[in-house]
Amino acid sequence: MAGLGGEYVSIENEEQLWNEIATIAATQCAANAHEVIDDCLRTWLSLASRCRTDFDLSEEEVAICSHHLLRGTLFLANAEYVRTQIIYSLLQDDEPAHLYPIANLLLLDGRANETTFRKMIEENSFHRLVELINGRKEDDPPLHRLLLELIYEMSRIQKLRIQDLALVDDGFVSYLFQLTEILSDDVNDPCHSSIIRVLLVLNEQYMVASATAVAMPDPSVAPLTNRVVKCLSLYGTQYKTFGENLILLLNRETETAMQLLILKLLYLLFTTTATCEYFYTNDLHVLLDVIIRNLLDLPNELTSLRHTYLRVMYPLLAHTPLSQPPYYKKAEIQKVMRLLAGAGNTHFEAADETTLRLVDRVTKVNWLQEDQNSAGELARRILGISLSPTDTASSISVADVAEVSEKPGVQTPSRKAEGEVELSISPVEVRTIETKVMAPTPNRSKKTPPEVPKHRYGTPVQSVTANPPKKIPPKAPPPRRVGRFKVVSSASDENGASSNK
Repeated sequence: MAGLGGEYVSIENEEQLWNEIATIAATQCAANAHEVIDDCLRTWLSLASRCRTDFDLSEEEVAICSHHLLRGTLFLANAEYVRTQIIYSLLQDDEPAHLYPIANLLLLDGRANETTFRKMIEENSFHRLVELINGRKEDDPPLHRLLLELIYEMSRIQKLRIQDLALVDDGFVSYLFQLTEILSDDVNDPCHSSIIRVLLVLNEQYMVASATAVAMPDPSVAPLTNRVVKCLSLYGTQYKTFGENLILLLNRETETAMQLLILKLLYLLFTTTATCEYFYTNDLHVLLDVIIRNLLDLPNELTSLRHTYLRVMYPLLAHTPLSQPPYYKKAEIQKVMRLLAGAGNTHFEAADETTLRLVDRVTKVNWLQEDQNSAGELARRILGISLSPTDTASSISVADVAEVSEKPGVQTPSRKAEGEVELSISPVEVRTIETKVMAPTPNRSKKTPPEVPKHRYGTPVQSVTANPPKKIPPKAPPPRRVGRFKVVSSASDENGASSNK
């Protein structure tokens, strides 16, 4: 059928509006009474759209309107049919006032029941959402943000079809990156994080499609281009804000699935020649601090997440500006790798085979090696070549990173939160600090201010202390010796008297 549209109901006040919504949601009808259900849905859509247009209700109140329908008899008795009709309305309705409650209902229903998102993919909703998002932020910002959240939640539940990903062009990806720059002044803007999440989930879908194509090649299907990495490869200097906020998001994120999405993109950026220097060096320092902290804080059972951090850490240290002197936190990295390998700390269980292999790979980064006079290092410094023996690196492929996944919403447990004993690591050896991403600065050496002279013209200059000594007031002058003047005065009087005689 065509879109539900919306049947107008005369409403005089907000109380009447909520009463009508509750009445529609509680409607009881036969399972096959599709016309009655359609009429009820049209009325609900009209009322829900007027929450914003006529009564200027908040986004939370519109969500309450959706909850009324989802918990009502009308939906519970005919859930499959109602979902189908709402999805068709998304595909066919162009009225922003109607699209907002439609998207809100699908988002809430999909979070509670993944079947909704899977059905949306089957009904070609992905392309429709791309069409509604692309270039339309200024038309209705709240609707735009809601559509971003909907496409993100739908895309991270299930693998997208090749024909869906093929519909994403460079223009759409560039538009999302441009929005991150426009919103760079407000990192806490909900739309900002929604855009970053959509770019991350698109990258994951490209990685999964690439891994599938390698495992099961199909000559009839043209290989897909990862347009997220392509855009950063060509225009990365224009989209620095995205990289800064990516690190900031990893620093704050506690959801395992989101950490994996971020790490997957970082892995590709650090293993791609055109993007391995995308981040500023200061930002890479922050990222390394975050990775060290998270590796030490992960419980023993989270092996997949630990492996992914280690897989990202190797190209981070080997291919980015961190591989150039002055080397950042060399001793701390070596200490952490020894701990992860199970050496010298009882708080870590025996490392599994994959962890040992990945730790060994990290420790064999040239500038981390203890022996700087090894054959490979001498060849690199003297002859300008790099030796790559098979035992110095493991065969890490995109598939190893792409296949790691976690159910959305699962929070990453913490050693500290679980009350485990603190690791026996000196604060000097490993500083697990909370950091905030600094504003991008040019890569230039910091000038050292001139030393303050200790003497000025040979006279020592007293240093100024934080609490200077209290000044002692000068002594009071001695009293005048008045008696002396009296004696002198008396003598002169006597002389004057004798001369008169």
